Amino acid sequence: MRLIDLLPPALRPWAVALVLLAIAGVAAGGAWVAQDWRYGKELAEQAGQVDQAALKRAEDALAALAIEQRSRLALESRLQANDETHHKELSDAKNTQQRLSDRLATADVRLSVLLAAGPAGGVGLSAAAGTGGVVYGATRAQLDPAHAQRIISITDDGDQGLIALAACQAYAKEVSAPK
Repeated sequence: MRLIDLLPPALRPWAVALVLLAIAGVAAGGAWVAQDWRYGKELAEQAGQVDQAALKRAEDALAALAIEQRSRLALESRLQANDETHHKELSDAKNTQQRLSDRLATADVRLSVLLAAGPAGGVGLSAAAGTGGVVYGATRAQLDPAHAQRIISITDDGDQGLIALAACQAYAKEVSAPK
């Protein structure tokens, strides 16, 4: 005995239709599963390509960052060398000025100026009379040691300004130099 024979004759066509619909649904579901596998594979491949592109961009960015970092470190070392040179020049100038100032204070060295020739020359200034040697040429007048100290101080300030200017120019040149 078949299962269809157990149903009343009026319901048999409906039962057959229902079984056919169930078979069609299972077949359609299988098609959906196959299509899902195919699209899933394509999506996985696209995701892999996106990941590889992102990894490549990250590696490129890291390489560029490493180049910039090496460039920055090289610039910092050059600027450090410039700073050390500037400091040494300032220190040398200060030592030279201090030695000259000490020699002026002990009267080991005297500053003098040339007296102008002519009717207005030498007004108010006395020529050095007993210098301990014979000086040939134009007449000179020795400066008071206090005035000489002030002149040395002014020239020291000028020397320091020129050294600082040279350091600033070297810095600007180093920083603005093309990489």
